[in-house]
Amino acid sequence: MDLKDQLKNLFPDHKPTEEEPKKDVDKDIWMQEEPIICKYEKRKGKPTTILEGYTGADEDFKKLAKELKTKLSVGGSFKENSIIIQGDYRDKIMKILQEKGFKVKRVGG
Repeated sequence: MDLKDQLKNLFPDHKPTEEEPKKDVDKDIWMQEEPIICKYEKRKGKPTTILEGYTGADEDFKKLAKELKTKLSVGGSFKENSIIIQGDYRDKIMKILQEKGFKVKRVGG
């Protein structure tokens, strides 16, 4: 006998309400019309991938930066409305963003 059955026995007149679906964190990020620019640069001799052109809230862009860094297991930062990822991960980042529904444009090589 599971918990629901036990509750039905204790409270036979109770009508269960439908539970609210859990919020999906991915759906909270604001989508945009213009593509996000994904470019490659070398800074101090080291390869970096830079994402620019997001027009939503900074908090959403920070969430996206954290998620990308976690999925790729790399370091990076969020500075001056751009995400800086250590290493050349343009293909992987573009694939992740396209799965989320973003339009992405590759720049630089």
